[in-house]
Amino acid sequence: MSLDQRKLAAILVADVVGYSKLVGSDEAGTLAKLAALRRELIEPTIAKHSGRLFKSVGDGFLVEFASAVQAVTAAMSIQKAGPSLTLRIGIHLGDVVVQGDDLMGDGVNIAARIEGVAEPGGIAISRAVHEQVRDKLNAGFIDKGEVELKNITRPVRVFTVGSGGAPERAPALALPDKPSIAVLPFQNMSGDPDQEYFADGMVEDIITALSRFKSLFVIARNSSFTYKGRAVDIKKVGQELGVRYVLEGSVRKAGGQVRITGQLIDSETGAHLWADRFDGSVEDVFELQDRVTASVAAQIAPAMDWAEIDRAKRKVARNFDAYDVFLRGMEKRREGIRDTKDWDEALRLFYRAIELDPGFATAYAMAAFCYQLLRIRRGVVDGEREESEVRRLSLRAAALGEDDAVALCFAAYPLMMVCRDYEAGMLLAERALSLNPNLADGWSIYGNISVWNGQHEKGIAQLEHALRLNPKDQRTFATERALVTANICLRRFDEALKWAKQSFARTPEDPLSMRTLASAYARAGQLDEARRLMSRALQKAPEMTLGAVQRLIALRRPEDREQYLEGARLAGLPE
Repeated sequence: MSLDQRKLAAILVADVVGYSKLVGSDEAGTLAKLAALRRELIEPTIAKHSGRLFKSVGDGFLVEFASAVQAVTAAMSIQKAGPSLTLRIGIHLGDVVVQGDDLMGDGVNIAARIEGVAEPGGIAISRAVHEQVRDKLNAGFIDKGEVELKNITRPVRVFTVGSGGAPERAPALALPDKPSIAVLPFQNMSGDPDQEYFADGMVEDIITALSRFKSLFVIARNSSFTYKGRAVDIKKVGQELGVRYVLEGSVRKAGGQVRITGQLIDSETGAHLWADRFDGSVEDVFELQDRVTASVAAQIAPAMDWAEIDRAKRKVARNFDAYDVFLRGMEKRREGIRDTKDWDEALRLFYRAIELDPGFATAYAMAAFCYQLLRIRRGVVDGEREESEVRRLSLRAAALGEDDAVALCFAAYPLMMVCRDYEAGMLLAERALSLNPNLADGWSIYGNISVWNGQHEKGIAQLEHALRLNPKDQRTFATERALVTANICLRRFDEALKWAKQSFARTPEDPLSMRTLASAYARAGQLDEARRLMSRALQKAPEMTLGAVQRLIALRRPEDREQYLEGARLAGLPE
C-alpha cells in the first residue's frame, strides 16, 4: 500500500492507570501482569471482535476495528472482565493513513487524546463513535460536552460509556442527618515525590481527628483517597460520597519547616467557606494538624462544644522521628496486599517507631495487626511464640492508647483472630467506637469480630455501616469477605455469592479471594464454577488444605465452622 492510502477505521487506545508508579514499586510483578493481561484478555477479546492490534508501546495498546460497534463492544468486554491492571480506554472513528502495518493520522491522535480523559476503569468515545453505537448497544452514555484535547485543533464532543442498561450516573448518596465532610488528599508541594507519604499522613491524621467528633459524619481515608492525583468536581465528589463539605489543601515540607494550606468548600453550592495557611517546624506538626482540625470543625459545626474540640487535640506520637517512621510503615502496610514483603517491612518500621517512642500506642497496635495479616496470608508459623507476641503488643497498645480509637480497634482484631480472645477483642472494639463513631476501620473490625463470635445479624449491620462510611474504597474486600461469611452461616447463599463476587473483583489474583468465591459458588449450587476457581487457588497456594483453613478461621461456634468449611469442601479443597 502507498503511504498516502487512507481509510475509515474505529481506533481503540488503552493504557494502564498509574503504570510508572506500579513499575517503580514492583517492576517484575507489573511486567508479568501486563504480559498476562495482553495474552489472556486483550488479544483474545480483540480477535473475538475482529480487531487488529497494530501497535503496542509500553503499557499502551492501539487497536483497529472495521466498525465502531465492534470497538465499543470489545472495550466493554475488556473492562467488564475486571482486568488485573486498571485500564483507561478511548475510541474514535475517523480517517487514518496506512503505512505498512501501522496506522497514523488524526483518527489515531484523537483516539489517544480521548483515552487520556477517560476515568480509570472507564471508556470514553467521540461523538462520531456515539452516533454509530447509541441505538445498537445496550449501554448508558454520559455526554461530557465539548472537550479541548491537547494538540487537536478543535474541541471534540466526548461521551463516556456505562454498563448495559445502566443509568447514566449512579444516584447521589443521601446526606446524613448531621454535618458531613470528606477530606481529599492534599497536594505534595515539597518538590520531592518521596515525601508523598508525609502529605498523605497529614491528611489521614486530620481525618482521624475530625472523626472523633460525634456531631460529624466523616468519610474514611480510603474513599477520600480514590480522588488522589485527579482533577475533581467538588459537587460530584459530594454526590458520590454523600457529604455536604469537602476539605482540600496542600503540604510543603522543606528544610525542617512545614506549611499546611486548606480550603473548605460547600459541595452543594461550590462556595468556599474557609481558607487558611499554617506554618511551623517539623516539631510543631502535631500542633499544626490540631489547628487545621479545630478551624474546620468550627466552620461546619459552629455550635460544637469546644471541650470536644480540645479532646480531639491528641498526639499520636511524642516525637517527630517516631511519627515519620510510623507513616512509612503505614504506607508499606497498605502496599502489602500486592506483596507480603511490604508487610514484613511495615512490621520492621512499626517496631522501629516503638523503639524511638515506647509510648506510641498505635505503633504497637499496627505491629500486632501486621502479624495477623501475615498469618492469614502465609498460614501459622511458630504459632505459640507468635500468639504471645501479638498478645503483648495488643495489650500494650490498649494500655497506652485507652483514649485512642485507632490503637484500640487495631489491637482488638489480632487479639481475636490470632489469640482467639473474643471478649477482649469485642470490648476494645466497642471502646474504640465510643471514642470515634466515624471510624470506618473500627466498624469493619467490630463487624468482623461480631461475625466470628456468632452474632451474624449484628455483624452484618456493622459491616454495612463501615461500607457507608467508606463508599468508594477499592480495598473493602475484607469487609465484604466478612459479609460472605455471615451470610453463609445464615444460609443466605445467594447473598453470600453477591458479596463474594464483589470482593473477588477487587483482588482477583489473591488465592484467599478465589477460595472465598469458590466456596460461595459451591453453597449456591454452582459446582463447576466453584471447582474451576478452587483449582486456580490451589495452583497459587497449594499448602492451603481444609485442615490449614480450619486452623486459621476464627469462627467460634462449631456449627458456623462447619457451614464455612462445607463450601470449601464441595469446591474441591483437599483434606
